[in-house]
Amino acid sequence: MSLRYLTAGETHGPQLTAIIEGLPSNLTIDFEELNFQLHRRQKGYGRGRRMQIEKDQANFVGGIRHGYTTGAPVALVVQNNDWKHWQNIMNIEPIEGSDEEKRRVHRPRPGHADLNGGLKYNLKDLRNVLERSSARETTVRVACGAIARQFLAEFGIKVAGRVLRIGEIEAPYQDLPIDELIAVTEASSVRVTDAETEKKMEAYIDQIKQEGDSIGGIVECIVEGVPVGLGSYVQYDRKLDARIAQGVMSINAFKGVEIGIGFEAGVIRGSQVHDEIMHTDERGYHRATNRLGGFEGGMTNGMPVVVRGVMKPIPTLYKPLQSVDIDTKEAFTAQVERSDACAVPAASVVMEHVVAWEIAKAFLEKFGGDSMEEIRANVASYNAQLENY
Repeated sequence: MSLRYLTAGETHGPQLTAIIEGLPSNLTIDFEELNFQLHRRQKGYGRGRRMQIEKDQANFVGGIRHGYTTGAPVALVVQNNDWKHWQNIMNIEPIEGSDEEKRRVHRPRPGHADLNGGLKYNLKDLRNVLERSSARETTVRVACGAIARQFLAEFGIKVAGRVLRIGEIEAPYQDLPIDELIAVTEASSVRVTDAETEKKMEAYIDQIKQEGDSIGGIVECIVEGVPVGLGSYVQYDRKLDARIAQGVMSINAFKGVEIGIGFEAGVIRGSQVHDEIMHTDERGYHRATNRLGGFEGGMTNGMPVVVRGVMKPIPTLYKPLQSVDIDTKEAFTAQVERSDACAVPAASVVMEHVVAWEIAKAFLEKFGGDSMEEIRANVASYNAQLENY
């Protein structure tokens, strides 16, 4: 069975819920580590007031017993602590009151799902759109990805992320060992590897916020220890780099993705793009460089997977843009909801977990097995095959 999950819940509802299907039995779950990953998503310079309200923690309500997965679907919930202020507004039962009391939204915000969603689902209260389309949903996506991350760690696969750029400020690229990269970026308020750049980015975000605006940026995810042969060239929908690209593009506010050198490959020569193949007794087959970001033909080639994504500025602005009232069709400034000036550091964490999920899914498709013991045996058999090739 393929690994998959579904999520449910609204940004101001009582909780967010996820159900994961396809996890093998006997995977040890480190609850403290999982909640640490949720905490990482809430950090980052430029986050709004909600991060002071919510202290996200995943509570498991199915599929795990005595710290191990059972092979059954895993169900988890993350409570919304802000729910107590929204119980009437978000009540499942009908309530009486004015539009103001119900906090009805009738002025769509440019850059959001508000108007498109209202038109698609014929909703006259755009809150029904924004509540679900909110990036709050990425909380449980990180929780699911954190389980995938723990699964990958059982096979020596490590995941790291960093911020490469926030608006006009670009961080110098430092090629660090992955454990050092994880440690350095975790200590940074904006998840960069350079202290001077961190200060510049903080000042820049402060300036943007004072001007009532928002700013986006570019983030990178690196995954080391990925075996050769995840994904496939035989069908378009089995190419793992394509599936990762789709996953990254599904993150709120992401507008672009590249693997390895990405778009740079369109402006330089082939001799500067492709990675020469090498072989040694110690490393076996490997590449002299990693410009293609760990992929050839839609399959992993054993080099680190390198994925970059671009996040647009958050569209909710404190100097709102012009919009149109869906009741009167008259021009108004867009309605303001609570927002962040910059969520790029948090987006870096989200992307780590989205990429981890796709790699874990492809790993299980490749090696199969209903238990961790069966999967380990399959991996060992495959490794023996590679050694004899």
